[in-house]
Amino acid sequence: MSESSNILVLGIGNVLLTDEGVGIRAIKELERRYSFSVDVELMDGGTAGIELLRHISGRTHLIIIDAMKCGKPPGTVLRVEGEDVPAAFRTRISPHQLGLSDLLAAAMLTDELPENLVLFGVEPASLEPSLELSEKVEASLEKLLLAVCNELSAIGCSVVPLDVTFHDKAQFWDTPTAIESID
Repeated sequence: MSESSNILVLGIGNVLLTDEGVGIRAIKELERRYSFSVDVELMDGGTAGIELLRHISGRTHLIIIDAMKCGKPPGTVLRVEGEDVPAAFRTRISPHQLGLSDLLAAAMLTDELPENLVLFGVEPASLEPSLELSEKVEASLEKLLLAVCNELSAIGCSVVPLDVTFHDKAQFWDTPTAIESID
């Protein structure tokens, strides 16, 4: 990884609509399960759109995690890269994807789109109101997290699993806790 690398992993989605919240859940799980290089920032982008421009500006890499409807079996994890990423949002499954499409277009027009752009999409099974992921998408979460970690490792980032055990899944309202040592 170059000394000037600056990577944003951006989870997008609406946690109120079942699988539409998979990007947010993935960010929460990454935060609580792994430690990353200082050049990696994890961000819950929620349903934001153009207001995220300042967060992607100046980045060398942008990795987006979102639900993506493309006719595959529910829970399928897909990887899209480069100029195919903005095109992937032409088929919208929710209003926030219009905002994300506008964000990527604005970033291209202002020459602020990161040179390295990757989207990890998960085919949703349900977009009905619920705070939980469907069983099929929940079952694919491990594969999604591994794919994102492998992507980060491939570009030279340090990805260190934390030595922790969880008895429940991360929720969108969870916030990471900072643990400081007292000397």
